[in-house]
Amino acid sequence: MRRKRRILLSVALLACLTAGCSSDTRSTADTGRQHQERAVSAHGPPVRDLTLSEEVEIDRAEQDLVTQCMRREGFRYWPLPVLSVPARKVGAYVVDDVVWARQYGYGRTFDTAAQKANRDHPNVTYVRALPKKQRVRYSRALDGTFTDTITIELPSGGSVRTPRGGCYAQVREQLYGDHATWFRAKKTVTSLTPLYVPRILQDERLTSAVAAWSRCMKAAGRPFQSPDAIRRERESLIRGMTESQALRSESALAVTEAECAQQTSLGKTARALEAEYREEVARDYTEEFTAYRQMRLSALARARNL
Repeated sequence: MRRKRRILLSVALLACLTAGCSSDTRSTADTGRQHQERAVSAHGPPVRDLTLSEEVEIDRAEQDLVTQCMRREGFRYWPLPVLSVPARKVGAYVVDDVVWARQYGYGRTFDTAAQKANRDHPNVTYVRALPKKQRVRYSRALDGTFTDTITIELPSGGSVRTPRGGCYAQVREQLYGDHATWFRAKKTVTSLTPLYVPRILQDERLTSAVAAWSRCMKAAGRPFQSPDAIRRERESLIRGMTESQALRSESALAVTEAECAQQTSLGKTARALEAEYREEVARDYTEEFTAYRQMRLSALARARNL
């Protein structure tokens, strides 16, 4: 049973370390960023990472530039919805922000909005109405083709690739200065979790915090073994409810989860362990981390000058 819980925990923690464990209005990785910057500073001056609101600025600029590019290619294009700061906090291993939990629960309103956009966004209906040959041209103009790609081998194994052409590639070249370098830096930095997550899972500090959190939840009438158990049962818990009922129910549960996470410091423990183990891995990828941060800051400056 312990082995099974550890495997389930690893799935949720992977999501936590890519989406983040939020407890306030900062980026979910802000705690770890300070440690990462110190690791970089051993080889040069520290380079800060972006806040969530700054990430929003870049994403909005990217959509505006893609719109302009597609119109030059002879197609109509409407900017895609950009995730808000609160929406970027969805997917944490454990919710420990009570205010956020009370308002958003587990992010169901964001899920609903995304589903609606995927179904009803003007880009979707516009492309559906195009003749087949035009749809092919649209796709190539927007995303390029996989006959000419940038390929990178990931530190954790395997590889990823992206087209060199298309409006998205052109816009990233414009924002980040070099699309190929940006792609390699980003994919390297954002694919390191498998290198250190197993060590976090074996750390007694985490397992002890999860056990304390579980005892708190049981005392509050919410007997869950781990935050991941809530995620697994989330849909069954609100089955048959209306949308508004589901949101209220999830918000109530998320508030209890957050209160217990604060009382037991589970969120803080997970973030501290991420920072600790990620810093060790980052030492082997100093150049990539530095390039990633520097190019994001450059993109922010360019986005603000558009």
